[in-house]
Amino acid sequence: MDSLTQQLTHLLNVQQIDQYLFQGQTNQLFGSHLFGGQILAQALIAASKTTDRPAHSLHAYFIRSGRTDLPILFKVENLRDGSSFSARQVHALQDGKVIFSAMLSFAQPEQGLEFQISAPDYPHPDTLIPEQEHKMMIVNDIPESRRAIVMQQFNLLIHPVEFANPFHPIKADTQYAEYFRSFDKIEGELDTIAMHQAIAAYYSDYNLLTTSLRPHGVSYANGGVRSASLDHTIHFHHHFRVDEWMLYDMYATRSSQARGLNFGEMWQNDRLVCSVSQESLMRQRTFRSNQ
Repeated sequence: MDSLTQQLTHLLNVQQIDQYLFQGQTNQLFGSHLFGGQILAQALIAASKTTDRPAHSLHAYFIRSGRTDLPILFKVENLRDGSSFSARQVHALQDGKVIFSAMLSFAQPEQGLEFQISAPDYPHPDTLIPEQEHKMMIVNDIPESRRAIVMQQFNLLIHPVEFANPFHPIKADTQYAEYFRSFDKIEGELDTIAMHQAIAAYYSDYNLLTTSLRPHGVSYANGGVRSASLDHTIHFHHHFRVDEWMLYDMYATRSSQARGLNFGEMWQNDRLVCSVSQESLMRQRTFRSNQ
């Protein structure tokens, strides 16, 4: 049986069926709900297979909810190959309908002016408890009908700086941080810049939207609010390895009109390697709508 890391890389490594056409498989990470991070990562891999330059930015919209019982078709459009930058547009389709659309830009690394904000100061990941152990501590809070799904081991190793029980949410500051890495080394033909970027993109959608829920003391897990990613942007500043510890520092700046604005910064060895922003739906369950 493949390891969790092998399962993840195989899932994200979409199959090329024509020059600009790719097919991705799905899995049931959260039941019938298709995890948005999977679509982000697979779209990035699809676009990366059409250029030899690494991605430096991704701007995406989630248009429809995806299904886990259907494969995803990724159509890549080559918008431009310039002397410095390459631009691609990707549409993801299921059942003939576009569920996701993204613009990606690629460029070779080059020397230039350097600046970054100060790195955050958190405990070392080896001093923190894995997410799976935290979940074991709250297993009795999880409804029996959802327990198997919630208790499933996520395919990345996560060490939260301070775990928050989603089944008993309390009002808190928006700041939330986790360390993450793959369980095993990424080796062979899949050990590429694109795969490391894709896994970071995959994980970037895992807990980011919860930051704008924290000040309200509500959670998607206990049915208090309906939440979903609406759009997602990633800027890749420097190369990194996801099979070594990375810190994901997250926060939100605003919630209004049933939407939250969330931000994340990924750090490795005190270097800011990725910046993430996302607008998310955060609609209270008492409000009925066709959205």
